[in-house]
Amino acid sequence: MTYQNIIFSIENNVATITFNRPEVQNGFNVPMCQEILDAIRVVKETDEARVLVFKAEGKVFSVGGDLTEMKRAVEEDDTESLFEITHLVMEISLAMKHLPKPVVMCTDGAVAGAAFNMVLAADMCVASTNSRFIQAFVNVGLAPDAGGMYLLSRAVGINRAMQLAMTGEAVTAEKGKEYGFVYKVCEPEILERTTNRLVQRLAKGPVHSFRAMKQMMWASFFTNFEEYAELEVKIQNSLGGTEDFREGVRAFAEGRRPKFK
Repeated sequence: MTYQNIIFSIENNVATITFNRPEVQNGFNVPMCQEILDAIRVVKETDEARVLVFKAEGKVFSVGGDLTEMKRAVEEDDTESLFEITHLVMEISLAMKHLPKPVVMCTDGAVAGAAFNMVLAADMCVASTNSRFIQAFVNVGLAPDAGGMYLLSRAVGINRAMQLAMTGEAVTAEKGKEYGFVYKVCEPEILERTTNRLVQRLAKGPVHSFRAMKQMMWASFFTNFEEYAELEVKIQNSLGGTEDFREGVRAFAEGRRPKFK
């Protein structure tokens, strides 16, 4: 596959997926999600890649779903593309959990919506002090996707997960470390160096041990993730057809507060 929305490379046993849509704050659309899934497949199938790291171009790691695309879909009543995005971001989180190799997120700036939940699907997150993690779905009348409620509740606890989902409040990198889903926090100017130090250490680690650890963690906590995924996609697709969702998207585009009914 030729990649237009991500940059993909493998060097020194480290595979890197870089979100490359800074003009829309690295919002996910269908082609971008398909490219991410294809790159993860390549990482899984090649022995050359021993660890996978996610990065992003621009000042925003990712706003999650591409709200410009959502606005277009709402105006054109294109529910099919909305449903496909819901399915694809879930597939990405599942692919990350199933990947028998370490997955590291390197974040800077806003990490919202599905991007936040992909951080939760990773094994480690190195975050700059500029990082802000936001369950932004409530602002457009949706529920968390990409495995959000499932992963968030396991990462931070049931009550805190519900609080973050219902309020859409931003979580700083330092607070994310306190909650447990951020591994290291550093200043933006040393983010690249700090991440590279970690991934090089992992790339030199015991491949079979890492595979076993991920297999055992799945057996311990995630055996019903796929069953949950079916429910999440069904619910999210239902919410995508509501007037509240349309109002949320329009309000965002117009720079005003939504008036949910």
